[in-house]
Amino acid sequence: MKEYTIGQNDGGQRLDRWLSKTVPLLPAPLAQKYIRLKRVKLNGKGAKRDTRLSRGDLLQLYINDEFFESPSRENAFLSIFKPLLDIVYEDENLLLLNKRPGLLCHPDDQERVNTLITHIQAYLYQKKEWSPYEEHSFSPALCNRIDRNTGGIVIAAKNAEALRIMNQKIRDRELGKYYLAVIHGKMNPPSGRLEGFLLKDEAKKQVSVYSKPVPGGRSAVTLYQTLAVKDGLSLVKCELITGRTHQIRAQFANAGHPLLGDGKYGRERDNRQYDRSYQALYSYKLVFSFTTDGGILNQLNGTSWIIEPIDFVAQYFPEFY
Repeated sequence: MKEYTIGQNDGGQRLDRWLSKTVPLLPAPLAQKYIRLKRVKLNGKGAKRDTRLSRGDLLQLYINDEFFESPSRENAFLSIFKPLLDIVYEDENLLLLNKRPGLLCHPDDQERVNTLITHIQAYLYQKKEWSPYEEHSFSPALCNRIDRNTGGIVIAAKNAEALRIMNQKIRDRELGKYYLAVIHGKMNPPSGRLEGFLLKDEAKKQVSVYSKPVPGGRSAVTLYQTLAVKDGLSLVKCELITGRTHQIRAQFANAGHPLLGDGKYGRERDNRQYDRSYQALYSYKLVFSFTTDGGILNQLNGTSWIIEPIDFVAQYFPEFY
């Protein structure tokens, strides 16, 4: 028999979902059977699978040892990995980070270690604010993400409550997200609104823009304002009304003005003459504008965070600063 006390980050979960994360080797049908047979006891009693757990609950699992994953030290590197983070803001619930271009937000098939989330986890582990050996289901998580070669502000939640609130604020559009970009040519009109429907090709990792709804397509809206024009390029400020994959890159390319350096949506010969090998795009500003209660994040309401200077602005529009 093994005992677990529910902590803050596990509170609010359904019993069956908590069990699937805590005992990942236990097949789902057998887990449901064990719950029915009361081999999973909540505060000394049987419970239904959809019971919501609360902080302080005691769970007793009468489950064979072979279903418990042996304690693994595969995350031992967290104690020796040197986290490299550009921290814009930090409190007990959130981190705002300036992600450098070239760094992945999450691991993929090619890179498993040197990612933004790994740096965050190592940082919090070494500060003794999080341990994978004490949490049963929660790990520090990103509330938003940006492309590998796009730089800018990324929000990371330190606990489950912060993650839940921030994700809801993003869905409710109570967070202003602003980007700076350099595009080929100049927009006509200089300021305006890009609207359409984006359909992602999972195989190509690329999206197409449509003027009318298409099956599987998602609406995308970007507001833009031209800040400067010089040498065949324009510096534009963008506000994301929606947050879709490759939204800014695809919409400006569709308008005939791809981002400087964008090899996926632009043309190599156009980028080569400016010596730019990745998109000139930066998530430079976040504005927290809560219209509903922000709970433990209320102290952020009404604040804004700006990153400057940005390399491509300094390179192509130095007079802008």
